[in-house]
This record gives sequence, structure tokens and C-alpha cells, in this order.
Amino acid sequence: MTTTLAIPANPAAETAPETATELVHRLARDARAAQAVLARMSAADKQHALILAATALRGAGPTVLAANAVDIAAGQAAGLSPAMLDRLRLDPARIAGIAAAVADVAALPDPTGLVIDRSVRPNGMVLERVRIAIGVIGIIYESRPNVTADAAALCVRAGNAVLLRGGSEAVHSNRAIHAALVAGLVAGGVPAAAVQLLPTQDRDAVGAMLGAAGLIDMIVPRGGKNLVARVQADARVPVLAHLDGNNHTYVDRSARPDMARAIVHNAKMRRTGICGAMETLLIDACYPDPHGLVEGLLDDGCEVRGDPRAQAIDPRIRPATDADWDTEYLDAIVSVRVVDGIDAALAHIAAHGSAHTDAIVADDAAVAERFLHEVDSAIVMHNASSQFADGGEFGLGAEIGIATGRLHARGPVAVEGLTTYKWLVRGTGQTRP
Repeated sequence: MTTTLAIPANPAAETAPETATELVHRLARDARAAQAVLARMSAADKQHALILAATALRGAGPTVLAANAVDIAAGQAAGLSPAMLDRLRLDPARIAGIAAAVADVAALPDPTGLVIDRSVRPNGMVLERVRIAIGVIGIIYESRPNVTADAAALCVRAGNAVLLRGGSEAVHSNRAIHAALVAGLVAGGVPAAAVQLLPTQDRDAVGAMLGAAGLIDMIVPRGGKNLVARVQADARVPVLAHLDGNNHTYVDRSARPDMARAIVHNAKMRRTGICGAMETLLIDACYPDPHGLVEGLLDDGCEVRGDPRAQAIDPRIRPATDADWDTEYLDAIVSVRVVDGIDAALAHIAAHGSAHTDAIVADDAAVAERFLHEVDSAIVMHNASSQFADGGEFGLGAEIGIATGRLHARGPVAVEGLTTYKWLVRGTGQTRP
């Protein structure tokens, strides 16, 4: 009788944990399959699914608030700055706003299938450029849990699948928002894998996303300068990003003082921790009421740092260092420089700006037009607060971020910025001689 010995399986091989790279690749492959389903869905079906997602998010308000309270407590214990805590904090009004943004995205026209242009060649071939989804998009972000909803809604509306990797400081909030959104989307026929939140905070997962060329089609980082710099340096996938929002407001000599005071105060103090906040105030040396511009900021607790001419405006202004002109404070701090007119203002912005958002307050139309055309930023404003640098305020429903580069998309990136295009060529038997 022959005895066959059973060879035991290798327990270590059976239970070996999935590496970060294996995890990301698996999720990306699932996302690719889900995106193929999205590509076949009608505009009306995607819209309906997003409306259900917005409704689910509203219904999950208490759960989301409870999760956010855990993150806030952890953030306070970890010593997060007031600005970071403000970005992280949710309340019923903010949750309602997040859900409303998802519903607003649902109401936007579907960009996919849009014919950008059409031409007929002399040989009779008909050429069309048609918008299509990019494919699988990876979003790497910090602190703001609303990005979970904004990114999911925008990507789905544009026919993309998305892999979300939120920051550890918002992990509980992100999971609660994601769960509600996916429940609504699935009820509307969208595959769950179309919107995936990475189940780990392992930093290696970020590296795996950055190296997933061929599996992830575009990376969008949203967060601090260190995060974005790392993504741009290490990515093997195309990146859509901005490093910081070192935004300027220039008050020209022709500005109306009441308007200038209101705009300057709002641009800095409405919310100091957002990327559209003013960080440097430039005042024309011939402007008649410079003290009125800084008085309200100082009285409301804003620290003002200035050059020698700015310090002469108010004794509470501290001296600015060279580094201040290049700093995105994201806090109640502002740098002030007195400049000799539009030429000096333009030179300062060119030297220190981050190509995000810059504004002029002026009644002189010629000066304003010159500023609008010569400042090389993604968003340039006249007689308006830089705090309007936001996709929702631009009528885009929401935004995936503000792009400051020159390729593909610039400024608030919404559904159209999450598409590319392909050529459709229709012939009648033409052959090339």
C-alpha cells in the first residue's frame, strides 16, 4: 500500500499581507473596469445617481458629524493649527453645503460626447473632436473632507473612476462621507469601484499611486506645499496641481476707498486658511487712504508685516522679511508693501506670485485692463475679492482643485477639466495616395 504524504500549504504564503503596490494596482484595475461601465451610462443616469448620492449624504449628516468630532479631537491633541482645524471641521451647514455641491454637479451638462469642433476635408472625410473621460484619476489630499465628495461627484459626472487617498487627520470623516456617497451612487447604478477610498493611511500607498503609470491616468494633489512638491517630483503619472496660493491684491491710486477696504478685508479675513486668501497687499504710494486698508485687518487680530513705507502707515505693523513676500500663510497674517504704481505692482507679482489668483482694485479702466492682461496667473480679478477663486463661485458646481500650470487645464478644474478628447474620422472609402 502506497502512502501519499500531504504536503501542508505554506501558512505564511496564505496569509501574507497585501503590499501597498499590490493594493493600489488591484484597486486601479477594479476602477478601470468600473470606468468602462460609467462610459456606457447616459448623462441622465449619471445625473440621477449623483442626486441619490447627495440625498444619501444629507441623510448621513449625524454619522458624518460624529466621525468628524473624532478627527477634530485627534487634531487638537496633535496640535494642528487653527487654520488646519478650520479646514477639517464640519458642521450641519457645511455638510449641507457639501451635499448641495454634489447636487450642483449633477445638474451640470455632461461634458462627455460633446463635439468640440467639426470639419470636412477636401477628400470628403468628416473629422470631429469629441470630449471623453480621462479614465482613472487618483486624488491625494489633506485635511479637507469635502474633497472626498467634490472629487467623487466631479469624476463621476465626467465619466471617470477615482481613487481617493485622504489625509490621516480626516480619516474618519472621509470614510463616513465616502460610505454615504457610494451608497447613493450604487443605488443609481454606478459600480462601487468607480469611487474608492484607499483603506490605508500607509505613506507607501501614495508612492504606489504615483508610480502606477498605465493604471492611473492622472494624479491631482490637494494639500500643503510639501505634499504637492513630493507628488510633482515623484510621479510617473501626469499631475494636475498647484504648489501654493501666494495671492496678491493691488490697490491702485484710483481705487474707491470704501470698495478697497471691503475687498481687502474680505480677501484676507473671510477664511484665512483657503488657497484663495490674500497673502500680500500691495498699496499704490499715491493711494489716499492706506491706513484705512490696514486698520480693519489689525483691529480684527490680523498680524500685518510690512516694508518700511508700510510700517509708517501704522505703528502696529511689524517689519517684513524677504521670506514673507514668498509665503502662503493660510493664517491671519498678511504682508504689505507700498509700491510706486502699476509697474512696481506687476514687477512684485511677477517676482513673488505663485500664478494662482491676483486682484486689482481700481477705477482707472486702462490700469485695470493692463493688470488683467499682464499678470500671468490662472485667475486675475478686477474689483473683487480673491476669495471668489472657487469652482462653485465660478458656476462650475465644485472643483477638483486650482491648476496653475499651462497644460490641459488652468484655474478651477471642474467637469470639463476632467476630460480629454479623441478624433472621430468618418470616411466613405478614402485611401491615402
